[in-house]
Amino acid sequence: MKIGFVRRGYSATGGAEAYLRRLAAGVAEAGHEPVLIGSGEWPEAAWPGEFVVRVDGSSPARFAAGVERAAEGCEVTFSLERIGRCDVFRAGDGVHAAWLDRRAAFEPAWRRWARGFNRKHRELLALEAAVFSPERTGRVIANSRMVRDEIVARYGYPAERIDVIPNGYDAPEPTPGALEARRAELGIAPGAYVALFAGSGWERKGLRTAVEAVRGRDVTLLVAGRGTWRGARPANVRWLGPRADLTGDFAAADVFVLPTIYDPFSNACLEALAAGLPVVTTSANGCAEILSPGVHGSVGEPGDARAVAEALEFWRGRAAAAREGCRARAAEFSVAENVRRSLEAISRAGAR
Repeated sequence: MKIGFVRRGYSATGGAEAYLRRLAAGVAEAGHEPVLIGSGEWPEAAWPGEFVVRVDGSSPARFAAGVERAAEGCEVTFSLERIGRCDVFRAGDGVHAAWLDRRAAFEPAWRRWARGFNRKHRELLALEAAVFSPERTGRVIANSRMVRDEIVARYGYPAERIDVIPNGYDAPEPTPGALEARRAELGIAPGAYVALFAGSGWERKGLRTAVEAVRGRDVTLLVAGRGTWRGARPANVRWLGPRADLTGDFAAADVFVLPTIYDPFSNACLEALAAGLPVVTTSANGCAEILSPGVHGSVGEPGDARAVAEALEFWRGRAAAAREGCRARAAEFSVAENVRRSLEAISRAGAR
């Protein structure tokens, strides 16, 4: 079976790209032919199959139009992008309309008004309505129940044709002495209480809420990632910049904090769990669904800095005892299990 995998854009460290490569490798091992339908950024060496089809990725609409032509020879089309039609759509980026609504609660009215004139948003919303049409898409993969429920509520897509498959991650073996080494490198005292925030796009990830939660408190907040920050920078917040490898930062922290406004299923939270860190996040994060409050982390509401501060205090002195339970929970969501279930969804779509 010839399967076309669709992804616009490329990042060498992107979670979606890594997922797609793993899935394509699984398809090839099963005796099928994986074909990448992507934009010009994809290097051929990054694809495990032999076939790479390039289409115009200069805008979402142009890319979608190019994919329809390029996918004509494929028996199954598996897309990570909002396109006009496909056999399987993985809604890894969630529901764009839901994100815009959640975002609107945290910004002035003029911004919401101006967004109505933004061509990119209009294109994405139109494509989203198309891809969530039951007549145009055979099956949908959502990485959380939150996303599944948003798709059903907003677009009326049949719930029985949505497979909820959480993200997968395989943790590296812990490195002895990594905590002490990274703290020494950062100049942090061995006994300090450390929270880690990691993510790019700080508005959506809720960095402002995290900073407000630690302001004036005896906790050091490490911030890894890229974004725009306006305002004062408290002395107990350390800005690490973009980090290709967070292993040392996870080792240096006691707890992970991501008070996101919207995250379909945060990979960073799963990685933090795998590193043994309790996760402080919000109900707007699909990853919250795998957390048992008080065991693997704490879940509040977006924008609630007081709840984040209270959660951080709760885990002070408790985080070390929770490490093994957090690691065990993360181990239930392996890459192999994610790929296996994704292949099952592809098979169901191909049998229609």
